[in-house]
Amino acid sequence: MAVEILTREDFAVFKTELFRELRELHNAPAIQPRKWLKSHEVRDLLSISPGTLQNMRINGTLAYTKIGGLIFYDHDDILKLLGSKKKDLKHS
Repeated sequence: MAVEILTREDFAVFKTELFRELRELHNAPAIQPRKWLKSHEVRDLLSISPGTLQNMRINGTLAYTKIGGLIFYDHDDILKLLGSKKKDLKHS
């Protein structure tokens, strides 16, 4: 069994490398959200109930795609909806 002795210099090198990697992670671009979201993800994102989401589908406020029994929403459409509501509040 080999014994390895760590020196202060070893720890200094480790610290330098660790900080460099943390800096790279911090400066990395944000992860892109998925293009298509499921209903529960949209409800969580907008903090709305299932009924409100259904009303938004019915009255055409939010476009959707239905495949089989699953309903999907385009992430860009949700961002546009949020942006339009923000503008409406500014003009009120």
